[in-house]
Amino acid sequence: MASADRPTVDRPTLVRAVSRWQIVGLATNDVIGSGIYLLPAAAAALLGAASIWAVLLAGAVVGLLVLCYAQAASGFDQAGGSYLYAREAFGPFIGFEVGWLMWLTRIASVAALAAGLTLAVAPFWPAASHAAGRAFLIVAAIGGVTWVNIIGVRAGAVMAVALTIAKMVPLVLFAVVGLAFVDWSRLAVETTPAGHRFGEAALLLLFAYAGFENTPSAAAEYRNPQRDVPFAMVAMIVIVTLTYAAIQMVAVGTLPGLAEAASPLADAAARIVGPGAALLMTAGAVVSIAGNIGNTTLFGPRYAYALAADGFGPAALARVHPRYRTPAVAIVVQSIAAAVLALTGSFVALALLSVVTRLLTYIATTLAVIVLRPRLAAKPGAIHLPGGLAIPVAAFGVSIMLMAAATWTQLAAVVVAIAAGGGVYVFRRAPAPAGA
Repeated sequence: MASADRPTVDRPTLVRAVSRWQIVGLATNDVIGSGIYLLPAAAAALLGAASIWAVLLAGAVVGLLVLCYAQAASGFDQAGGSYLYAREAFGPFIGFEVGWLMWLTRIASVAALAAGLTLAVAPFWPAASHAAGRAFLIVAAIGGVTWVNIIGVRAGAVMAVALTIAKMVPLVLFAVVGLAFVDWSRLAVETTPAGHRFGEAALLLLFAYAGFENTPSAAAEYRNPQRDVPFAMVAMIVIVTLTYAAIQMVAVGTLPGLAEAASPLADAAARIVGPGAALLMTAGAVVSIAGNIGNTTLFGPRYAYALAADGFGPAALARVHPRYRTPAVAIVVQSIAAAVLALTGSFVALALLSVVTRLLTYIATTLAVIVLRPRLAAKPGAIHLPGGLAIPVAAFGVSIMLMAAATWTQLAAVVVAIAAGGGVYVFRRAPAPAGA
């Protein structure tokens, strides 16, 4: 694996430039996306007032997975995240397939987000709903964040933190101001939701917290990843859970007909304050999508970089820009692929991967933590989870239960992707030398 801090005369290396609180911003930005603007209605439709408690419970359950990632991250300072953990625990083939699927999912995610951005911008700029305007916006959005991430990981992190603050401001205002208008009688759970709705709600809520798994992927560019990544991930899950719960409580307590609302936060804000607040929430959705595009353009190429540094795929993907010290080729390749998918609309098939590939990543990481536990325990500074194996075993069980809810179409898409990855694996090159 290429080193982040041993520069050589002729081979530029990645630079450790991202601080602890910037990692917190990156992690939070990657989880809180445009989905929070739709989640309150979808959750209320399934669970009613009980959705508030379900949001808190989902945060606690995802917290088990977060703790597994935190423990794994405390033992490594290299790029790759889930790929790295699976490779170290189960060997190069399993590790490669995990990294390969994660990278494909990141490409599809950027494509889907860019396409979704056109829908969010349309109320402000109607041309975005037409072919030419849509194409311009997709290329401009992806191109802009690509350039920022190429010129330096610090620039990408600063942009992500700025967008995190910008997206959090309207959400916090909604929660704080909305508390004064809550009809507390609406928060009472009067009936128990039907059993089948709990399964649907579990998938919906748990994936509202998805994205945290990307945080360790850029560890080679963090100043002190073994200490800062675990701190950032735990801080993130606390921030996100409290934010989600507060927003759900205000939405349930202020908006009659929440379950049928197409724009629940904008509708609730308009009811509480007026049309200006609704516009602010709509603008917040645009910023949230832009923030997720930026984050995915930062994290995604680090999977490609780590894979290429280990000999998988074109060697160019492991090249570091001599001036900016970023994996520029990997960033550009991912962005071009995502732009093509977004412009053609063919990203839909790949988007089916996202649900199952995340679960496969969670399963691989929880098992890796179990396998690597003796090695992690011997590393100075590595964190130790309370209860021994209880947390990773519980996190593994949750992931398996959710996997059982996957559709045959989703599973088939993953099988095709795994088979394609097998073809790439066969042509493995010699790993890049240290400092490449």
